[in-house]
Amino acid sequence: MFLRDDDSPERRVEKLTRISDVLVARIDRLEESRGSAWSMFQAAVALEHEVQVRSRELEQALADLSERNRELAVARALAEEANRSKTRFLRAASHDLLQPLSAAKLFLSALKDTQLDELQGELANRLSGAFESVEELMHAVLDISRLDSQRIEFQRKPVDLGELFRRLAIEYAPMAEAKGLRLSFAPTSARVESDPTFLRRIAQNLVSNAIKYTDSGGVLVGVRKRGGRAWLEIIDTGIGIAATDRARIFDEFQRIGRDGGAPGMGLGLSIVRRACAKLGHPIAMDSEPGRGTVFRVSLPLVGHEGAACPAPVVPSVEYLRGRVALVVENDDAMRRAYELILKDRLGMVPRIAGGIAEALAQMGDDAPDVLIADYNLDNGDTGLQAIRDLRARAGQPVPAIIVSARRDPELGRASLEMGVPVLEKPVRPEELQAVLHRMLA
Repeated sequence: MFLRDDDSPERRVEKLTRISDVLVARIDRLEESRGSAWSMFQAAVALEHEVQVRSRELEQALADLSERNRELAVARALAEEANRSKTRFLRAASHDLLQPLSAAKLFLSALKDTQLDELQGELANRLSGAFESVEELMHAVLDISRLDSQRIEFQRKPVDLGELFRRLAIEYAPMAEAKGLRLSFAPTSARVESDPTFLRRIAQNLVSNAIKYTDSGGVLVGVRKRGGRAWLEIIDTGIGIAATDRARIFDEFQRIGRDGGAPGMGLGLSIVRRACAKLGHPIAMDSEPGRGTVFRVSLPLVGHEGAACPAPVVPSVEYLRGRVALVVENDDAMRRAYELILKDRLGMVPRIAGGIAEALAQMGDDAPDVLIADYNLDNGDTGLQAIRDLRARAGQPVPAIIVSARRDPELGRASLEMGVPVLEKPVRPEELQAVLHRMLA
Protein backbone atom coordinates (compact mmCIF):
# COMPACT_ATOMS: atom_id res chain seq x y z
CA MET A 1 0.00 0.00 0.00
CA PHE A 2 1.60 3.26 -1.24
CA LEU A 3 0.61 6.96 -1.08
CA ARG A 4 0.12 8.63 -4.48
CA ASP A 5 0.37 12.33 -5.28
CA ASP A 6 -3.08 12.41 -6.81
CA ASP A 7 -4.69 10.82 -3.71
CA SER A 8 -7.11 13.06 -1.93
CA PRO A 9 -6.40 14.07 1.69
CA GLU A 10 -9.17 11.75 2.91
CA ARG A 11 -7.67 8.93 0.92
CA ARG A 12 -4.24 9.65 2.31
CA VAL A 13 -5.56 9.68 5.91
CA GLU A 14 -7.34 6.39 5.37
CA LYS A 15 -4.18 4.78 3.99
CA LEU A 16 -2.00 6.14 6.79
CA THR A 17 -4.47 4.89 9.35
CA ARG A 18 -4.45 1.41 7.88
CA ILE A 19 -0.63 1.44 7.73
CA SER A 20 -0.53 2.57 11.34
CA ASP A 21 -2.90 -0.21 12.40
CA VAL A 22 -0.75 -2.82 10.67
CA LEU A 23 2.41 -1.46 12.32
CA VAL A 24 0.74 -1.39 15.72
CA ALA A 25 -0.47 -4.97 15.29
CA ARG A 26 3.01 -6.04 14.26
CA ILE A 27 4.52 -4.27 17.25
CA ASP A 28 1.97 -5.96 19.53
CA ARG A 29 2.88 -9.34 18.13
CA LEU A 30 6.56 -8.59 18.64
CA GLU A 31 5.89 -7.55 22.22
CA GLU A 32 3.89 -10.70 22.87
CA SER A 33 6.65 -12.81 21.38
CA ARG A 34 9.23 -10.97 23.39
CA GLY A 35 7.21 -11.46 26.60
CA SER A 36 6.79 -15.19 25.94
CA ALA A 37 10.51 -15.63 25.32
CA TRP A 38 11.31 -13.68 28.48
CA SER A 39 8.95 -15.85 30.45
CA MET A 40 10.55 -18.95 29.01
CA PHE A 41 13.97 -17.60 29.84
CA GLN A 42 12.94 -16.88 33.41
CA ALA A 43 11.40 -20.36 33.71
CA ALA A 44 14.58 -21.94 32.36
CA VAL A 45 16.68 -20.01 34.87
CA ALA A 46 14.40 -21.08 37.71
CA LEU A 47 14.43 -24.69 36.55
CA GLU A 48 18.20 -24.67 36.30
CA HIS A 49 18.41 -23.38 39.86
CA GLU A 50 15.98 -26.06 41.03
CA VAL A 51 18.02 -28.74 39.25
CA GLN A 52 21.19 -27.51 40.94
CA VAL A 53 19.50 -27.57 44.37
CA ARG A 54 18.11 -31.06 43.79
CA SER A 55 21.47 -32.24 42.44
CA ARG A 56 23.20 -31.02 45.59
CA GLU A 57 20.58 -32.75 47.73
CA LEU A 58 20.97 -35.97 45.72
CA GLU A 59 24.75 -35.82 46.04
CA GLN A 60 24.39 -35.37 49.80
CA ALA A 61 21.92 -38.25 49.98
CA LEU A 62 24.31 -40.47 47.99
CA ALA A 63 27.15 -39.47 50.26
CA ASP A 64 25.03 -40.29 53.33
CA LEU A 65 24.00 -43.61 51.77
CA SER A 66 27.61 -44.45 50.97
CA GLU A 67 28.55 -43.67 54.57
CA ARG A 68 25.70 -45.86 55.85
CA ASN A 69 26.79 -48.65 53.54
CA ARG A 70 30.32 -48.40 54.88
CA GLU A 71 28.98 -48.50 58.43
CA LEU A 72 26.79 -51.49 57.58
CA ALA A 73 29.73 -53.26 55.93
CA VAL A 74 31.86 -52.70 59.03
CA ALA A 75 29.02 -53.87 61.28
CA ARG A 76 28.45 -56.96 59.14
CA ALA A 77 32.16 -57.78 59.15
CA LEU A 78 32.24 -57.40 62.94
CA ALA A 79 29.15 -59.60 63.29
CA GLU A 80 30.61 -62.27 61.02
CA GLU A 81 33.89 -62.19 62.92
CA ALA A 82 31.99 -62.42 66.20
CA ASN A 83 30.08 -65.41 64.85
CA ARG A 84 33.31 -67.06 63.69
CA SER A 85 34.88 -66.34 67.07
CA LYS A 86 31.87 -67.89 68.79
CA THR A 87 32.13 -70.97 66.59
CA ARG A 88 35.88 -71.24 67.18
CA PHE A 89 35.37 -70.83 70.92
CA LEU A 90 32.64 -73.47 71.07
CA ARG A 91 34.72 -75.83 68.97
CA ALA A 92 37.77 -75.35 71.18
CA ALA A 93 35.79 -75.44 74.42
CA SER A 94 33.77 -78.50 73.43
CA HIS A 95 36.74 -80.80 74.02
CA ASP A 96 37.44 -79.41 77.49
CA LEU A 97 33.73 -79.46 78.36
CA LEU A 98 32.99 -82.94 77.05
CA GLN A 99 36.17 -84.56 78.37
CA PRO A 100 35.18 -84.62 82.07
CA LEU A 101 31.59 -85.46 81.12
CA SER A 102 32.81 -88.41 79.08
CA ALA A 103 34.97 -89.65 81.94
CA ALA A 104 32.10 -89.24 84.42
CA LYS A 105 29.72 -91.24 82.21
CA LEU A 106 32.24 -94.07 81.84
CA PHE A 107 32.84 -94.13 85.60
CA LEU A 108 29.09 -94.14 86.23
CA SER A 109 28.62 -96.99 83.77
CA ALA A 110 31.32 -98.97 85.56
CA LEU A 111 29.65 -98.20 88.89
CA LYS A 112 26.28 -99.47 87.64
CA ASP A 113 27.94 -102.75 86.65
CA THR A 114 28.77 -103.39 90.34
CA GLN A 115 26.47 -104.65 93.08
CA LEU A 116 24.38 -101.70 94.31
CA ASP A 117 21.66 -101.56 96.90
CA GLU A 118 18.30 -99.97 96.09
CA LEU A 119 19.25 -96.44 97.14
CA GLN A 120 22.60 -96.59 95.36
CA GLY A 121 20.91 -97.85 92.22
CA GLU A 122 18.40 -94.98 92.34
CA LEU A 123 21.19 -92.43 92.83
CA ALA A 124 23.18 -93.92 89.95
CA ASN A 125 20.14 -93.76 87.66
CA ARG A 126 19.43 -90.15 88.64
CA LEU A 127 23.06 -89.22 88.02
CA SER A 128 22.88 -90.94 84.64
CA GLY A 129 19.77 -88.94 83.73
CA ALA A 130 21.44 -85.70 84.80
CA PHE A 131 24.50 -86.43 82.69
CA GLU A 132 22.29 -87.26 79.71
CA SER A 133 20.56 -83.88 80.07
CA VAL A 134 23.87 -82.01 80.22
CA GLU A 135 25.17 -83.93 77.22
CA GLU A 136 22.00 -83.25 75.24
CA LEU A 137 22.16 -79.54 75.97
CA MET A 138 25.85 -79.28 75.05
CA HIS A 139 25.34 -81.13 71.78
CA ALA A 140 22.32 -78.95 71.03
CA VAL A 141 24.32 -75.74 71.52
CA LEU A 142 27.12 -77.03 69.28
CA ASP A 143 24.67 -78.22 66.61
CA ILE A 144 22.77 -74.93 66.51
CA SER A 145 26.06 -73.00 66.34
CA ARG A 146 27.17 -75.06 63.34
CA LEU A 147 23.81 -74.92 61.57
CA ASP A 148 23.63 -71.13 61.99
CA SER A 149 27.07 -70.73 60.46
CA GLN A 150 27.06 -69.48 56.87
CA ARG A 151 30.20 -71.51 56.14
CA ILE A 152 28.91 -74.90 57.21
CA GLU A 153 30.20 -77.66 54.96
CA PHE A 154 28.24 -80.88 54.60
CA GLN A 155 29.77 -84.23 53.66
CA ARG A 156 27.08 -85.72 51.47
CA LYS A 157 27.60 -89.40 50.78
CA PRO A 158 25.63 -92.67 50.70
CA VAL A 159 24.38 -93.58 54.17
CA ASP A 160 23.33 -97.13 55.09
CA LEU A 161 20.12 -96.75 57.09
CA GLY A 162 20.44 -100.31 58.39
CA GLU A 163 23.78 -99.42 59.97
CA LEU A 164 22.29 -96.20 61.33
CA PHE A 165 19.47 -98.22 62.91
CA ARG A 166 21.98 -100.54 64.59
CA ARG A 167 23.77 -97.61 66.21
CA LEU A 168 20.51 -96.02 67.34
CA ALA A 169 19.28 -99.30 68.83
CA ILE A 170 22.43 -99.65 70.91
CA GLU A 171 22.29 -96.01 71.98
CA TYR A 172 18.63 -95.76 72.96
CA ALA A 173 17.79 -99.29 74.13
CA PRO A 174 18.70 -98.45 77.78
CA MET A 175 16.58 -95.27 77.69
CA ALA A 176 13.53 -97.14 76.38
CA GLU A 177 14.07 -100.07 78.75
CA ALA A 178 14.20 -97.72 81.73
CA LYS A 179 10.67 -96.52 80.84
CA GLY A 180 9.37 -99.99 80.06
CA LEU A 181 8.90 -99.20 76.36
CA ARG A 182 9.42 -101.32 73.26
CA LEU A 183 11.97 -99.77 70.91
CA SER A 184 11.85 -101.48 67.51
CA PHE A 185 13.75 -100.91 64.26
CA ALA A 186 12.36 -102.41 61.07
CA PRO A 187 15.05 -104.17 58.99
CA THR A 188 16.05 -102.16 55.93
CA SER A 189 18.58 -102.23 53.09
CA ALA A 190 17.95 -98.62 52.03
CA ARG A 191 20.89 -96.36 51.25
CA VAL A 192 20.28 -92.63 51.06
CA GLU A 193 22.29 -89.53 50.23
CA SER A 194 22.90 -87.23 53.19
CA ASP A 195 25.49 -86.00 55.64
CA PRO A 196 26.06 -89.00 57.96
CA THR A 197 26.74 -86.91 61.05
CA PHE A 198 23.74 -84.62 60.72
CA LEU A 199 21.40 -87.39 59.55
CA ARG A 200 22.31 -89.27 62.69
CA ARG A 201 21.66 -86.14 64.77
CA ILE A 202 18.24 -85.77 63.11
CA ALA A 203 17.38 -89.40 63.89
CA GLN A 204 18.78 -89.16 67.43
CA ASN A 205 16.65 -86.15 68.25
CA LEU A 206 13.49 -87.70 66.81
CA VAL A 207 13.98 -91.06 68.56
CA SER A 208 14.92 -89.42 71.86
CA ASN A 209 11.93 -87.10 71.62
CA ALA A 210 9.59 -90.02 70.90
CA ILE A 211 10.82 -91.95 73.95
CA LYS A 212 10.55 -88.90 76.21
CA TYR A 213 6.92 -88.25 75.33
CA THR A 214 5.79 -91.88 75.38
CA ASP A 215 4.65 -93.37 78.69
CA SER A 216 3.37 -96.74 77.49
CA GLY A 217 3.56 -98.84 74.35
CA GLY A 218 6.63 -98.18 72.28
CA VAL A 219 8.52 -96.52 69.45
CA LEU A 220 8.96 -97.95 65.95
CA VAL A 221 11.60 -96.70 63.51
CA GLY A 222 11.42 -97.74 59.87
CA VAL A 223 11.62 -96.73 56.22
CA ARG A 224 8.94 -96.41 53.52
CA LYS A 225 10.02 -96.13 49.89
CA ARG A 226 8.05 -93.96 47.50
CA GLY A 227 9.42 -93.38 44.03
CA GLY A 228 13.06 -92.43 44.26
CA ARG A 229 12.87 -91.41 47.91
CA ALA A 230 12.94 -93.09 51.29
CA TRP A 231 10.84 -91.72 54.13
CA LEU A 232 12.48 -92.25 57.50
CA GLU A 233 9.58 -92.69 59.96
CA ILE A 234 9.61 -92.50 63.74
CA ILE A 235 6.28 -93.68 65.13
CA ASP A 236 5.35 -93.54 68.82
CA THR A 237 2.32 -94.27 70.98
CA GLY A 238 2.90 -91.21 73.12
CA ILE A 239 0.84 -88.25 74.27
CA GLY A 240 0.50 -86.78 70.77
CA ILE A 241 0.57 -83.14 69.72
CA ALA A 242 -2.46 -80.88 69.57
CA ALA A 243 -3.12 -78.97 66.34
CA THR A 244 -2.46 -75.65 68.09
CA ASP A 245 1.03 -76.80 69.13
CA ARG A 246 2.24 -78.26 65.84
CA ALA A 247 3.77 -75.06 64.50
CA ARG A 248 5.60 -73.96 67.63
CA ILE A 249 7.22 -77.29 68.58
CA PHE A 250 9.94 -76.66 65.98
CA ASP A 251 10.93 -73.39 67.68
CA GLU A 252 13.66 -73.14 70.30
CA PHE A 253 12.81 -73.85 73.95
CA GLN A 254 9.32 -75.12 73.14
CA ARG A 255 8.02 -78.17 74.97
CA ILE A 256 4.58 -79.70 75.23
CA GLY A 257 3.32 -78.98 78.71
CA ARG A 258 2.11 -81.78 80.92
CA ASP A 259 2.41 -82.93 84.52
CA GLY A 260 5.90 -84.16 85.22
CA GLY A 261 6.98 -83.00 81.77
CA ALA A 262 9.76 -84.68 79.84
CA PRO A 263 13.32 -83.51 80.59
CA GLY A 264 15.19 -81.34 78.14
CA MET A 265 15.42 -77.77 76.92
CA GLY A 266 13.14 -78.02 73.90
CA LEU A 267 15.95 -77.74 71.35
CA GLY A 268 15.79 -81.16 69.67
CA LEU A 269 13.08 -80.43 67.10
CA SER A 270 14.59 -77.00 66.39
CA ILE A 271 17.82 -78.76 65.43
CA VAL A 272 15.85 -81.24 63.29
CA ARG A 273 14.12 -78.39 61.44
CA ARG A 274 17.36 -76.47 60.84
CA ALA A 275 19.31 -79.54 59.72
CA CYS A 276 16.55 -80.75 57.39
CA ALA A 277 16.26 -77.27 55.85
CA LYS A 278 20.02 -77.01 55.29
CA LEU A 279 20.23 -80.52 53.79
CA GLY A 280 17.06 -80.20 51.70
CA HIS A 281 15.26 -83.06 53.47
CA PRO A 282 11.50 -82.34 53.68
CA ILE A 283 9.97 -83.16 57.06
CA ALA A 284 6.33 -83.98 57.81
CA MET A 285 4.34 -84.86 60.91
CA ASP A 286 1.02 -86.51 61.77
CA SER A 287 -0.28 -86.65 65.31
CA GLU A 288 -3.39 -87.33 67.35
CA PRO A 289 -3.52 -86.28 71.01
CA GLY A 290 -3.51 -89.31 73.26
CA ARG A 291 -2.77 -91.70 70.38
CA GLY A 292 0.76 -90.87 69.28
CA THR A 293 2.85 -89.09 66.65
CA VAL A 294 4.62 -89.90 63.38
CA PHE A 295 7.58 -87.85 62.14
CA ARG A 296 8.71 -88.41 58.55
CA VAL A 297 11.94 -87.24 56.89
CA SER A 298 12.25 -87.57 53.09
CA LEU A 299 15.65 -88.73 51.85
CA PRO A 300 16.91 -89.40 48.29
CA LEU A 301 17.60 -93.08 47.61
CA VAL A 302 20.98 -93.96 46.08
CA GLY A 303 23.00 -96.97 45.07
CA HIS A 304 22.36 -100.69 44.97
CA GLU A 305 20.33 -102.30 47.71
CA GLY A 306 21.09 -105.79 48.90
CA ALA A 307 19.20 -107.96 51.32
CA ALA A 308 17.48 -106.20 54.17
CA CYS A 309 19.64 -105.86 57.24
CA PRO A 310 18.38 -107.85 60.22
CA ALA A 311 16.84 -106.03 63.12
CA PRO A 312 19.65 -104.49 65.19
CA VAL A 313 20.62 -106.12 68.47
CA VAL A 314 23.08 -105.16 71.19
CA PRO A 315 26.25 -107.22 70.56
CA SER A 316 27.68 -109.58 73.17
CA VAL A 317 31.20 -109.32 74.59
CA GLU A 318 32.11 -112.88 73.61
CA TYR A 319 34.34 -111.82 70.72
CA LEU A 320 36.09 -109.18 72.82
CA ARG A 321 37.33 -111.23 75.77
CA GLY A 322 41.10 -111.40 75.96
CA ARG A 323 41.64 -108.97 73.07
CA VAL A 324 44.33 -106.32 73.59
CA ALA A 325 43.30 -102.66 73.27
CA LEU A 326 46.00 -99.98 73.23
CA VAL A 327 44.51 -96.65 74.36
CA VAL A 328 46.23 -93.29 73.71
CA GLU A 329 44.62 -90.70 76.00
CA ASN A 330 46.21 -87.69 77.69
CA ASP A 331 43.54 -87.22 80.38
CA ASP A 332 44.06 -89.10 83.67
CA ALA A 333 40.35 -89.55 84.40
CA MET A 334 39.63 -90.84 80.90
CA ARG A 335 42.54 -93.29 81.08
CA ARG A 336 41.18 -94.79 84.28
CA ALA A 337 37.64 -94.86 82.88
CA TYR A 338 38.79 -96.71 79.75
CA GLU A 339 40.65 -99.18 81.90
CA LEU A 340 37.53 -99.97 83.96
CA ILE A 341 35.20 -100.32 80.96
CA LEU A 342 37.56 -102.34 78.76
CA LYS A 343 38.71 -104.68 81.51
CA ASP A 344 35.72 -105.11 83.81
CA ARG A 345 32.79 -104.80 81.38
CA LEU A 346 34.24 -106.09 78.11
CA GLY A 347 36.88 -108.51 79.42
CA MET A 348 39.62 -107.02 77.25
CA VAL A 349 43.27 -106.41 78.10
CA PRO A 350 43.79 -102.64 78.16
CA ARG A 351 47.15 -100.97 77.66
CA ILE A 352 46.95 -97.29 78.54
CA ALA A 353 49.34 -94.60 77.29
CA GLY A 354 49.35 -90.83 77.73
CA GLY A 355 50.96 -89.98 74.41
CA ILE A 356 52.45 -91.30 71.18
CA ALA A 357 55.96 -92.00 72.53
CA GLU A 358 54.57 -93.91 75.52
CA ALA A 359 52.22 -95.88 73.27
CA LEU A 360 55.08 -96.87 70.95
CA ALA A 361 57.11 -97.99 73.94
CA GLN A 362 54.21 -100.04 75.33
CA MET A 363 53.48 -101.69 72.03
CA GLY A 364 56.97 -102.97 71.46
CA ASP A 365 56.97 -105.69 68.84
CA ASP A 366 53.51 -107.06 69.69
CA ALA A 367 50.71 -105.33 67.80
CA PRO A 368 47.48 -104.88 69.76
CA ASP A 369 44.15 -106.08 68.43
CA VAL A 370 42.75 -102.55 68.33
CA LEU A 371 43.83 -98.93 68.88
CA ILE A 372 41.71 -96.31 70.64
CA ALA A 373 43.07 -92.75 70.41
CA ASP A 374 41.75 -89.41 71.56
CA TYR A 375 42.05 -86.80 68.82
CA ASN A 376 43.43 -83.97 70.99
CA LEU A 377 46.72 -85.06 72.57
CA ASP A 378 49.46 -83.05 74.25
CA ASN A 379 52.15 -81.03 72.44
CA GLY A 380 49.98 -80.56 69.36
CA ASP A 381 49.83 -84.29 68.59
CA THR A 382 46.62 -85.86 67.32
CA GLY A 383 45.06 -89.27 67.55
CA LEU A 384 45.31 -89.67 63.78
CA GLN A 385 49.08 -89.17 63.97
CA ALA A 386 49.22 -91.66 66.83
CA ILE A 387 47.39 -94.26 64.73
CA ARG A 388 49.70 -93.65 61.75
CA ASP A 389 52.82 -94.08 63.90
CA LEU A 390 51.52 -97.17 65.69
CA ARG A 391 50.41 -98.81 62.45
CA ALA A 392 53.81 -98.05 60.94
CA ARG A 393 55.52 -99.68 63.94
CA ALA A 394 53.23 -102.71 63.72
CA GLY A 395 53.71 -102.99 59.96
CA GLN A 396 49.99 -103.58 59.45
CA PRO A 397 46.72 -101.58 59.44
CA VAL A 398 45.70 -102.32 63.01
CA PRO A 399 41.94 -101.62 63.52
CA ALA A 400 41.57 -98.24 65.19
CA ILE A 401 39.00 -95.82 66.64
CA ILE A 402 39.25 -92.05 67.02
CA VAL A 403 37.43 -90.43 69.94
CA SER A 404 36.76 -86.71 69.61
CA ALA A 405 34.47 -83.83 70.54
CA ARG A 406 35.24 -82.14 67.21
CA ARG A 407 32.70 -82.27 64.40
CA ASP A 408 34.43 -80.71 61.45
CA PRO A 409 34.73 -81.95 57.85
CA GLU A 410 38.53 -82.13 57.99
CA LEU A 411 38.49 -84.75 60.74
CA GLY A 412 35.76 -86.67 58.95
CA ARG A 413 37.69 -86.74 55.66
CA ALA A 414 40.99 -87.67 57.29
CA SER A 415 39.48 -90.49 59.35
CA LEU A 416 37.58 -91.79 56.31
CA GLU A 417 40.79 -91.91 54.26
CA MET A 418 42.45 -93.93 57.03
CA GLY A 419 39.44 -96.21 57.49
CA VAL A 420 39.03 -95.15 61.11
CA PRO A 421 35.56 -94.63 62.63
CA VAL A 422 34.99 -91.60 64.86
CA LEU A 423 33.22 -91.87 68.23
CA GLU A 424 31.78 -88.61 69.53
CA LYS A 425 32.29 -87.54 73.10
CA PRO A 426 30.97 -88.25 75.61
CA VAL A 427 31.67 -91.91 74.86
CA ARG A 428 28.82 -94.32 75.54
CA PRO A 429 30.03 -97.76 76.71
CA GLU A 430 27.33 -99.46 74.62
CA GLU A 431 28.44 -97.69 71.45
CA LEU A 432 32.12 -98.38 72.17
CA GLN A 433 31.24 -102.06 72.67
CA ALA A 434 29.29 -102.12 69.40
CA VAL A 435 32.12 -100.55 67.38
CA LEU A 436 34.71 -102.89 68.90
CA HIS A 437 32.45 -105.87 68.25
CA ARG A 438 32.00 -104.85 64.62
CA MET A 439 35.75 -104.42 64.11
CA LEU A 440 36.93 -107.57 65.92
CA ALA A 441 34.12 -110.11 65.64
